[in-house]
Amino acid sequence: MKKNKIPKDRLKKGPLVIIECPEKIPCNPCIDVCPRKAITIKDFLVEIPKIDYNKCTGCLLCIPKCPGLAIFGVHYNYNKMESLLSLPYEFLPRPKKGEKVWGLDHKGKKICKVIVERVIENPNFDRCAIVQIRVKKKYFDKIRMIKL
Repeated sequence: MKKNKIPKDRLKKGPLVIIECPEKIPCNPCIDVCPRKAITIKDFLVEIPKIDYNKCTGCLLCIPKCPGLAIFGVHYNYNKMESLLSLPYEFLPRPKKGEKVWGLDHKGKKICKVIVERVIENPNFDRCAIVQIRVKKKYFDKIRMIKL
């Protein structure tokens, strides 16, 4: 899985999105939806998208548009102890605000309990909601999914 390199100072500055495409396939809905043109693909449509972190504001519009669920948001300094992760979520039922759920890694392994901060539903998102969870900062780069 190819990861975008995020400058540490940018991570601490404010919200942003991270793309972790698992494979090169012809896909670009994230590029079309980005209002700041922060996401690009160089050369061929099958290349992994790149993010210009000087342009990305973490608006989250690209998350539900990714058919591979390969984009998530991070607000590293959400509060003193926690980061806020914004994850794509297609399952029903949706979690509820304040609910404690399991934070899982890429392979589905339980990392720790996390708290649902918000569930963003939008008819333009099709089937995908965005679930925002509060996680201890040390886990922000490990959790990629939740389990109710």
